[in-house]
Amino acid sequence: MTTLRTILSWIYTMVIYIRHRLYDWGIIKSRTFDIPIVCVGNITVGGTGKTPTVEYLLSILDGKYNIAVLSRGYGRRTKGYREVQVDDTYLDVGDEPLLLKLKFPERPIIVSEDRVAGIERIRKEHPEVTLIVMDDGFQHRKVKAKVNIILIDSTRPIDNDEMLPLGRLRDLPSRLSEAHIFIVTKCSDKMLPIDRRLWITKLRSIAYQRIYFTRYNSPMIEPVFYFEDREEVNYGMQAILVSGIGNPRPFIKEAERRFSVIEKMIFNDHHDFTVEDLKRIYAVLKRNPRALIIMTEKDAVKLRRAKLPMALMRAMYYQPINMRFIEGPDSNFLGTLIKNIEYKENGERPKVHPESEVVVEDESVVLEETEEHNDL
Repeated sequence: MTTLRTILSWIYTMVIYIRHRLYDWGIIKSRTFDIPIVCVGNITVGGTGKTPTVEYLLSILDGKYNIAVLSRGYGRRTKGYREVQVDDTYLDVGDEPLLLKLKFPERPIIVSEDRVAGIERIRKEHPEVTLIVMDDGFQHRKVKAKVNIILIDSTRPIDNDEMLPLGRLRDLPSRLSEAHIFIVTKCSDKMLPIDRRLWITKLRSIAYQRIYFTRYNSPMIEPVFYFEDREEVNYGMQAILVSGIGNPRPFIKEAERRFSVIEKMIFNDHHDFTVEDLKRIYAVLKRNPRALIIMTEKDAVKLRRAKLPMALMRAMYYQPINMRFIEGPDSNFLGTLIKNIEYKENGERPKVHPESEVVVEDESVVLEETEEHNDL
């Protein structure tokens, strides 16, 4: 089995390498557009925090740009171009685009597996849009983004990783040279300044690349369904964990720190909850009627219209996440991002100077991953 996976990994690597060379040599063309495009991506499979980052961009750039979000809509059962509506289901548009639309209902959230066609149609149907944020489009080289923001999960370093299917890499590590901004996500409270400097040394290959560090701060859980007479929730209560995200380890770790976890029901990323899944969850709850069912926000959005037993609805909560920009070579993430968005092709990217390597501890930017909306 190992030999087969090694052969498949080698074949996959060669296919990816040849594809990139065809783009580099101009045999396959990349499209540029007359509107700035910010790409949020990674080079690994699994969750690195792309959706919270897109949320953050929408929040901090609001007012300066009219923003549309373009996503593939992974996991949806529809095809082609589709503008997400607040009354869509995740099966129509995908869980992450729907979550973004519920939080930013006034913004065009578009799903299209053909990114070029998607951008062209956004330009036609939304002429007011002045900036497009492309979710998970780093490997989609048919579109040449103005700014590439690459996310790296600090709990899953890529140094000794392998290409699929041996490892988690879905793109060549050499492609990191195309990043303008790196965000190292899910950093531990125990991360030392020397650890950050090592990350900077490993990641930065070009003078203008900036590296930022984030960690999660989880407030109190919120109910998925609103009931006026709901009992108060306290830490230490029994909990059943339900997760269908790419990397559930931070979610599990935080829940175990705060609650008495009696059962963990872990599904694959973008999991579609079936009737049988819900029956299993309900069966565990009936054996432990005082327990809470705690899930991620991305999972909760899938169940907002499900017809569930009242006891199950009353027990269901989701975990909001605050993603905090904590330390880095530059405290002004917003300023750096805007400079990269607005720089002229014959100009010069904002470079990192030696003095900017000083670690900033007191100028944090906080991303509220969730707002208070208890009626998911």
